[in-house]
Amino acid sequence: MLTRLFSPIRIGNLTSKNRLLMSAMSINFGVDENCCVTDQLVEYFVERAKGGVGMMLVGGGSVHPGGQELPDLPQMYNDSCIPALKDMVQRVKAYDVLFGVQLMHGGRQSYLPQKVAPSAIPAPAVVKGEVRALEIAEIKELASCFGDSARRCRDSGFDFVELHGAHGYLINQFLAPNSNIRTDEYGGSFENRSRFLFEIIEDIQTKTGKDFPIGIRINGNDYIENGWELKDTVRLAPLLEKAGIAYLHVSGGVYGSTELTIPSMYTPHGCFVHLAEEVKKHVQIPVVTVGRIKYPEHAESIISEGKADMVAFGRSFLADPYYPEKARKGEFAKIRPCIGCCLGCIHAVLAKEPGSCVVNPGVGREYKLKDEKLPSRLQTILIAGAGPAGLAAARQFALKGHKVVVCEKKQDSGGLLSLAAKAPGRGELDDILNFFRKELDALGVEIRHNTELSLDLIHEIQADQVILATGSMPDMPVIKGLFQTKMNLVTNVDVMSGKEAVGKNVIVLGGGMTGLITADFLADQGKKVVVLNRKKSFAEEMSSNDRYYLRERLKKGKVVLYKNVSIRQFTDDGVVFKANGEEITFTGFDAVVISEKQSSIRDAKDLEKMTSVKFHLIGDAKSPRHLMYCISEAEEIADSI
Repeated sequence: MLTRLFSPIRIGNLTSKNRLLMSAMSINFGVDENCCVTDQLVEYFVERAKGGVGMMLVGGGSVHPGGQELPDLPQMYNDSCIPALKDMVQRVKAYDVLFGVQLMHGGRQSYLPQKVAPSAIPAPAVVKGEVRALEIAEIKELASCFGDSARRCRDSGFDFVELHGAHGYLINQFLAPNSNIRTDEYGGSFENRSRFLFEIIEDIQTKTGKDFPIGIRINGNDYIENGWELKDTVRLAPLLEKAGIAYLHVSGGVYGSTELTIPSMYTPHGCFVHLAEEVKKHVQIPVVTVGRIKYPEHAESIISEGKADMVAFGRSFLADPYYPEKARKGEFAKIRPCIGCCLGCIHAVLAKEPGSCVVNPGVGREYKLKDEKLPSRLQTILIAGAGPAGLAAARQFALKGHKVVVCEKKQDSGGLLSLAAKAPGRGELDDILNFFRKELDALGVEIRHNTELSLDLIHEIQADQVILATGSMPDMPVIKGLFQTKMNLVTNVDVMSGKEAVGKNVIVLGGGMTGLITADFLADQGKKVVVLNRKKSFAEEMSSNDRYYLRERLKKGKVVLYKNVSIRQFTDDGVVFKANGEEITFTGFDAVVISEKQSSIRDAKDLEKMTSVKFHLIGDAKSPRHLMYCISEAEEIADSI
């Protein structure tokens, strides 16, 4: 039983029904042309409020038009935003949740062309462009903007606000020595660098009253040279408590840091918990921890061991809005898991696209799905292929009441995703497969293994619809000498499945995601690996956060990477190629692993000509792409029939 996690806690003069906080996420949808919230954002929050979380935050609440982090985030800098906010608050608070807004100014990390910051120092990564140093009068004005925005939040009915003082945004930029080299009263000493933050707090309290709770998200460590460190947070925390802050939400990282603010599946669970644990020793107010806390049992242990008072979840609540209620009931296996890929959420958002979720295509579509009706006629659905697309489609069809049968020509389900899960650090890919398997078992969906799609099977079950989720296979390129080489010629599927030995020295042809994780898989076994990528970039289909950690692993494994390669020919034991204007010859290799393109497997579609049953293609069978499309197409086809 999760007794500590689901016990109440005081936050200022409020009480949260449990210790779960849905962190602020800049989701980049649900606002109109004036950045006032729309029904899309309202229903996104209503769905998660229904799920049983104790506290939740609106992300990216901009206090000034010059500090908008991303284009489609809610504004808090104009009274015209209040009516729409009031409607959202009224809808959300019907579900017994404390509802707040995270107030922020992006500073040098804003998407806008004209950026301001404490000092004229550009952001170290992600956001490019020149930065202008703020004048003292402008700093005073921005502190007042935070206060005015907090007043609008209070007037809209929100329970509290959280200041975003972490992740390299404006408040953090004032605090950190590497981004603040001012020589006036806002720079230099610790007291001067923290002055802006305390002026914001004072201005908010003046305009909202001291009973209106203010939390702050602050970095325990910036993880960048000459940045804000844990010793600074420990020094600041008691001062914030004395100033009347209601809680401290301790995170880490900035744009360009060695530990990313949104860590991927390669990062250990609870990667920032130690920061909150240390801060908690120095204050009496509640301390919130965050950072790859995925499993309910882990969250419970953090609270029970006294490492933090509350646990913040972000992406896990994107993946499953009903995570809290399922956890409270002990229904852990029913929680749809975040896999830490960072693709639909932070990667999309930083590309200025609407946020989503690879495992939950319903994110951002809640307002469309709320009135969705069950199909008027139930049908028998035959799905060919038990990879992620096939499993996801089977689940969605079964949830709608259809009879579903899955045929899979292999003895195991999971497809290529189950092989990818064998790579170092990528085992959580299995979590979503296991979720689908358990769901199908509970829904009574039959999976026939070692069974190919056939006319006999279509007739036997009297299928109304056939869904082809037959996946893809590696495509063999035509390169001079490749088929004449004496090296062992294998595919990434052969390697990851353990079917083929490759020797000690290996060439991996292909620098996409599959090529790099295959190289990592081999390097982890102590093999010497060279990757030849004929494209200009590596693993473009991965999120930048996920790719960053994989590239760091490849460095440690001493994998040699070449991109924009022109291959002259393969030899008996090596290859001759051109890269960076230089011709390079390698010899002494044992194997070439083909991991470039994938080809859709559609042989079964020929059966469509022999029957009146309608066939549909989804996932890699439609076109080889990443997991996000596989699952979204699977749910969409089920919703459309």
